[in-house]
Amino acid sequence: MIAGVDEVGRGCLAGPVIAASVILKRPIKGLVDSKKLSPKKRENLSQEIIENSIFAIGAADNHEIDKINILQASLLAMQRSLEKLDVKPKKILVDGVHIFKTSIEIESIVGGDNLIPS
Repeated sequence: MIAGVDEVGRGCLAGPVIAASVILKRPIKGLVDSKKLSPKKRENLSQEIIENSIFAIGAADNHEIDKINILQASLLAMQRSLEKLDVKPKKILVDGVHIFKTSIEIESIVGGDNLIPS
């Protein structure tokens, strides 16, 4: 099983950074970078993902961001989302350049949210 991991909120000036880890149970047609989808398509796919995946959400709050910086807080939120998964993936695919330390095989993929459905 492969878990895709991505964050949201890294560009914001205030508030938490949120990350999700997703293991798809079956292929879902039309999954690409959410910024490229219409709000209606994004909402429809959101429901399909919830119904057909194992997923978890992690966060790092504004105090953690101030203490360790936004990049490290993003990676922390990703780690937290993985720790909350009900199953342990065999591999982790991270959207972006940076990865975090883990005992699980991990790979960074620039533009992964356009290339990897999970």
